[in-house]
Amino acid sequence: MRTHYCAEISEEYIGEEVTVAGWVASRRDHGGVIFIDLRDKDEVVQLVCDPADSEEAHRVAEEVRDQYVLVATGKVRPRGEGLENPNLKTGKVEIVVHSLTIENRSKPMPFDLGDEKVNEEIRLKYRYLDLRTPRMHKIFQLRSTAAIAARNSLAEMGFLEVETPVLTKSTPEGARDYLVPSRVWPGEFYALPQSPQLFKQLLMVSGFDRYFQLAKCFRDEDLRADRQPEFTQIDVEMSFMDQNKIMEVAERLIRDIWAACGFWEKLPNMFPRMTYKEAMETYGSDKPDLRFELKMVDVIDIFERCSNEIFSTIAKSPKKNRIKALKVPNGDNIFSKRQMKGFEDYVRKFGAQGLGYFQMKEEGLKGPLTKFFSEEDLQAIIDRCGLEVGDVVFFGAGEKKVVLDYMGRFRLYLAELMEIVPKDVHKFVWIVDFPMFELEEGKLKALHHPFTMPKLSDKGTLDYDDIEELESAAYDLVLNGTELGGGSLRIHKQEIQKEVFELMGISEEEAQEKFGFLLDALEYGAPPHGGFAMGFDRIIMLLAGTDSIRDVIAFPKTQKAQCLLTHAPSPVDPEQLKELHIRLRQRPTAE
Repeated sequence: MRTHYCAEISEEYIGEEVTVAGWVASRRDHGGVIFIDLRDKDEVVQLVCDPADSEEAHRVAEEVRDQYVLVATGKVRPRGEGLENPNLKTGKVEIVVHSLTIENRSKPMPFDLGDEKVNEEIRLKYRYLDLRTPRMHKIFQLRSTAAIAARNSLAEMGFLEVETPVLTKSTPEGARDYLVPSRVWPGEFYALPQSPQLFKQLLMVSGFDRYFQLAKCFRDEDLRADRQPEFTQIDVEMSFMDQNKIMEVAERLIRDIWAACGFWEKLPNMFPRMTYKEAMETYGSDKPDLRFELKMVDVIDIFERCSNEIFSTIAKSPKKNRIKALKVPNGDNIFSKRQMKGFEDYVRKFGAQGLGYFQMKEEGLKGPLTKFFSEEDLQAIIDRCGLEVGDVVFFGAGEKKVVLDYMGRFRLYLAELMEIVPKDVHKFVWIVDFPMFELEEGKLKALHHPFTMPKLSDKGTLDYDDIEELESAAYDLVLNGTELGGGSLRIHKQEIQKEVFELMGISEEEAQEKFGFLLDALEYGAPPHGGFAMGFDRIIMLLAGTDSIRDVIAFPKTQKAQCLLTHAPSPVDPEQLKELHIRLRQRPTAE
């Protein structure tokens, strides 16, 4: 129906007849001559409907309103002197229309397209209109480019794309499963996969050597700006590779995606590595944002000598407790006294009992805590924290996990408040040497998943004095404080897998019930293998410079896991439930 897209109309076509099609972005009547900005998927071109050139086209143009669908034929001519629009690719030319067809009319828009102040719920309800905007088109062009680049990169490295099942078995992998009832097997359920983890391991047992997939994953968990109930990840697995080689594959994949999307200059020469312990102790997070400083310093040994019983008692248990200092350069001149008091309210929301601070003055440290320290220890704090006149140093004290969490959050809060986070920088870091387990309500739980290979002794066995100190061969890639993804070497020997299950309190019967097919496969010559998964939606979110994953998914859910466009989830016909052997329990009504 057209000879050209709008973006193609340039000075090269002056004097030629062209046909374009699209939506009306705007219409203006200038004393009888009607100007229409016509937009298609890429660009806007100006149409001129002059009764002197075509009375019929002008008559049709009088009926045209915003977002009508048009097909227009006419001759390309240069715009008049001083009338060019440098903001458009087509800004030097216009089309003088002699044939204009209204292919479809539009109701008045429920909101102004492209207006960023529009409530997100309205935009999601009319998602097909929101997607019509140039901003959204650019995001999904970027997404398509990145997906093609990922496939090409992995194919060049010898990976085979394999699709794995979407209807599978419910297995404990960290989040709640979405369940699908079976009509054929009454009372039994499929689960939508949280990841293809078990299947990609089975493909390694099958000798596929190198697998990848842009996989749909489903998790029934509490949502936030960078989470959705269904999401896409670049899923990769390979055999006979050590941890360093797997990480090199991931780095090449990232480089190829960044280059294809025009962000090559934002890549570092090398991706630095940091241990989990260093990340937590220095930044209070296993996904540290390295675009700015504000590092935490351990001062528990100094506080042990202070005369404040609360601090000294905490400091006497350095294994389970922490006292962390966070220096803010020139903070004394940045924060008001009211703000300083408000900081304590902020950290209390995350479990803090309080927040101490010192101000560095010409005459030395000042603050309500100085009376509890000797002059030598005050100087030790100055030296340990590298304080200069005008600096403020904050202190968090208490149980290790709680202190690292709220001080890490406080670090990010201060950086945002001081506006010191650069917007156009990409800071990558690998986090390595994760703990194998974490203690949750008195039970050992795998920090990543129970198929992660623990660090073994030279004899190939689990060797540890403290089970919580046992490390795993796991690694996460972080960009600007967001986890892009991660992976690990996998357990490929059944005896190690069984030992891990035993440590987690999973009986042999339970293991067989939930993972029997994998355990059986490990007995048939499973090769050493490992891999990673990258959150594809998060990658696009960061490349597009948006702060919500919903912006980069065509038809996303809200934070309550609802689709405002289709009104899902929704009730179904009772006959459907009957076929599935399901009876709904009625909610009790209030009296």
